[in-house]
Amino acid sequence: MSMDHTGNKKKNKRMEGAWKGEPRKLALFRHRVFNIIEVGYNEDFIGRGYDVVNLVAIVVNIVISILLTFDSIVERYSGILYAVEAVTVAFFAFDYLLRLITSSFLFPEKKPLVALFRYMISFNGIVDILSFLPYYLPVFFPAGAVAFRMFRVMRIFRIFRINAYYDSLNVITDVIKSKAKQLLSSMFVLLMLMLAASLCMYSVEHPAQPEVFKNALSGVWWASATLLTVGYGDIYPITAAGKVLGTIITFLGVGVAAIPTGIISAGFVEQYSKLQGMGRSDGVLQFIRVRIEEKDEWAGRKIAALDLPEGVIVAAVLRNGEMQVPRGDIVIQKGDILVLGAEAYNDGFEVTLNEVKLDAAHEWSGQKIKDLDISRQSFIVSVKRRGKALVPGGDLKLLSGDIVIMYTKKNKLI
Repeated sequence: MSMDHTGNKKKNKRMEGAWKGEPRKLALFRHRVFNIIEVGYNEDFIGRGYDVVNLVAIVVNIVISILLTFDSIVERYSGILYAVEAVTVAFFAFDYLLRLITSSFLFPEKKPLVALFRYMISFNGIVDILSFLPYYLPVFFPAGAVAFRMFRVMRIFRIFRINAYYDSLNVITDVIKSKAKQLLSSMFVLLMLMLAASLCMYSVEHPAQPEVFKNALSGVWWASATLLTVGYGDIYPITAAGKVLGTIITFLGVGVAAIPTGIISAGFVEQYSKLQGMGRSDGVLQFIRVRIEEKDEWAGRKIAALDLPEGVIVAAVLRNGEMQVPRGDIVIQKGDILVLGAEAYNDGFEVTLNEVKLDAAHEWSGQKIKDLDISRQSFIVSVKRRGKALVPGGDLKLLSGDIVIMYTKKNKLI
């Protein structure tokens, strides 16, 4: 990745995510709309206002969906409730349309049609369309009104969009993602135990209760109720061997069912410790700016997926002259400038970088690097020659006009 020390490079004539042949003004307008509808930073008042409206619409719509289940409330306030519901659903449809139009900026590394399809089949895209489509389908298909009304319950999943507005809620998603393998392993163990318990209980109880434990899978309901809860009570063992086996399985279930809970609890502790640790610093943070080029491995990846060293954070993302809050779900694009921060490393040594410009009279001129008489605490890290950086190999001969960059380490403790 190349370093951008000036930050004065001109913007590309055609920004990433613009449609082929699209006028620049239209591309800039769509990009501005994208920044508004996506969760932005507090200084963007229009974007922040849209975030507030979106959040209020989600909460109000869910509250109305709940109130519409009370007959007494519907009888008195049905007109107001249905009107407010219609407004919020219309807003969801409008929001979905804007996200379709700006989807190419959500996946800038993809072609516009591919980016549109990626959004439509994503979890957020499916939730967005189900939040309003079942409301309007009965207009075109009256015969299926009852079925479409059942799909309206999917609107409640839009509440997951609230996660984007609160980092504390994002912790839930981060924990589940980071512990996905452990959770899947524990679920597999629990499933195997349920099947084993069902088979064992069938072999013991079938002779005494053939109508209850009809086959090997009949005990799955009993096993799930026993392992995961205190037992429902509709299916239970009546033989002495079955009761002993049920007791053993119950004790096993307490331990196995607690494994996912322990994994998630440990994940929460780790995540909150990490977040708190990022807010503490015993030293002064140092920052560098890194410009992302097309072939950089970070291009097209989300910030949360970057394999950053311990103690290094993404402090800001500069994109098309605008600063964006470095949230974990932001996809890094070609041309972005990442501001990386890290605490100054202190191991008792002082490290300095010095530049030495050689002229014809300098004793190093005409000598190979391996023949130089320099301190063991000094290293040549780069040689600039006619504007180009050369690798300082031992056989490289220094010439008049070269700029030698030296790394010198001094022990503070001596």
